[in-house]
Amino acid sequence: MGVRRRGARLALATGGVLAALFAASCEQAKRDDAAPSAAAASIERGRKVYLANCTACHNTDPGLPGAIGPAVAGSQRALIEARVLRAEYPPGYTPKRPTHAMVALPQLAGSIDDLAAYLASVTPR
Repeated sequence: MGVRRRGARLALATGGVLAALFAASCEQAKRDDAAPSAAAASIERGRKVYLANCTACHNTDPGLPGAIGPAVAGSQRALIEARVLRAEYPPGYTPKRPTHAMVALPQLAGSIDDLAAYLASVTPR
């Protein structure tokens, strides 16, 4: 009878450990899934900002040059911030075009990270 009790206790303990491990792995999977969805949400917000504010001059495909503005896919955040917020270039940057047609859009200050995420997600051509 003692052997059966120990066997039953061992089975219960093993089942408890397995249940705890399963719960922990499910929780980790939830955290892993949250990161890509947060990044995807940022990219989507950036895409909307780009289409609403940038396509008058830049191509709807940021990898291609627009009628007035150059291709901007893959642009670094520092360049995006300087151009969008202040209509200037970061120190040491050589412009793709000699024009100074772009105006500052300071109302987009809260969207720079999303815009940078979107442009980073598009492959330059």
